[in-house]
Amino acid sequence: MTETESIAYDVVVIGGGPVGENVADRTRAAGLTTAVVESELVGGECSYWACMPSKALLRPVIAQSDARRLPGLSQDVRGPLDTPAVLARRDYFTSNWQDEGQVRWLDGIGADLYRGQGRLAGPRTVTVTGSDGTVTTLTARHAVAVSTGTRAQLPDLPGLAEVKPWTSREATSAKAAPGRLIVVGGGVVATEMATAWQALGSRVTLLVRGKGLLNRMEPFAGELVAEALADAGVDVRTGTSLESVTRENGTVVAVTATGDRIEADEILFATGRVPHTDDVGLETVGLEPGSWLDVDDSLRVTGTDWLYGVGDVNHRALLTHQGKYQARVAGAAIAARAAGSTLRDEPWGAYAATADHDAVPQVVFTEPEAAAVGLSLAEAEQAGHRVRAVDVEFSSVAGAGLYGDGYKGRARMVVDLDEEILRGVTFVGPGVGELVHSATIAVVGRVPVGRLWHAVPSYPTLSEVWLRLLEAYRDN
Repeated sequence: MTETESIAYDVVVIGGGPVGENVADRTRAAGLTTAVVESELVGGECSYWACMPSKALLRPVIAQSDARRLPGLSQDVRGPLDTPAVLARRDYFTSNWQDEGQVRWLDGIGADLYRGQGRLAGPRTVTVTGSDGTVTTLTARHAVAVSTGTRAQLPDLPGLAEVKPWTSREATSAKAAPGRLIVVGGGVVATEMATAWQALGSRVTLLVRGKGLLNRMEPFAGELVAEALADAGVDVRTGTSLESVTRENGTVVAVTATGDRIEADEILFATGRVPHTDDVGLETVGLEPGSWLDVDDSLRVTGTDWLYGVGDVNHRALLTHQGKYQARVAGAAIAARAAGSTLRDEPWGAYAATADHDAVPQVVFTEPEAAAVGLSLAEAEQAGHRVRAVDVEFSSVAGAGLYGDGYKGRARMVVDLDEEILRGVTFVGPGVGELVHSATIAVVGRVPVGRLWHAVPSYPTLSEVWLRLLEAYRDN
């Protein structure tokens, strides 16, 4: 092992995914010298094994489903998808798992890239171990940001490693559709991958331990998605847990707690995420390896004045767009503190990631799509708000019928009865992902319901669901 002399920067970022890139972008824009350390591909999980490849797989599925609702077009899209073409387009959107473009972007903002395993080695110190064993030591004058994200969590089933199960990485990068696929889980990854691979030719069995799907959203979201998955041919089994998984002569054999035996070519576990902090040197600064990082609203790790935990590692909101939002806040906070400024920590200020608590948006790219922001009815009630849920069916909106025959979907807004603002909004239906930002603005802006009456939706669009929601609130 060869060790080099220490190199000093204003800021060192461990993790070169979208979150780390955005931290670097903001600190460089403030004139701070910045190093980025990445052990795999610059661009991270989102670019190569999550958001981009999964949505590239799902877009043709959703487009075909939309086309099948339209007379004059539906007869032309009845055949199966061209799976090799879909996979080739997926490969394009991952840049064929090459990161030259992202590296050029980092170079363009003036950040220095160090490839290798980055580990804390005490306060404001990071060592980088390269593939050749060379160790480079970086010191940070102002801040170190840990943005290493998460990895898939696998259940404790005997012999699971020998089965070689899929995680989200294999599910989004597979080179061919398995003939039979078992998907274990009921969340976003499970439902999206069940949607994609069923449409791409796999026979999918979805095993859900709980009562339904997407349990972090309003109950009707999971119900409508489960119904659509079943209609598409997915064998959806709720209330089902696994006792064992083996691979016999290449075939996966899963046995449920009730003794059912299910055979498949591959099995995907989408059963949660754990922080990628077990090998980043947390123990050298008094923190527990493998733990989530507890941070304040400026993303600074509790008990430190130099360490930041940005993105999924802090467990506030495991979403790429929310991590990038945190990165912008953290970058601004690091720059302000480096300049000697005293930060004002008021909610919704430049140095506080307030949206993590009250206004996290998310789109699930199933068919139908499910989109939500803010609190569900149950969450709002648990938080002590006096609220009322208002539901409408999209069948009451002219734009839904024009979107496609047989359009089916539902919308809900959760109204705070004391403040007359929205605490949360949920949409389920084809194309509703593009509606969620209007809801996000309403929730973040705390727009009074009375003022929303004056935000006139264009006719005939899906956005007229806002008018139907407001009418239902007024009339009841």
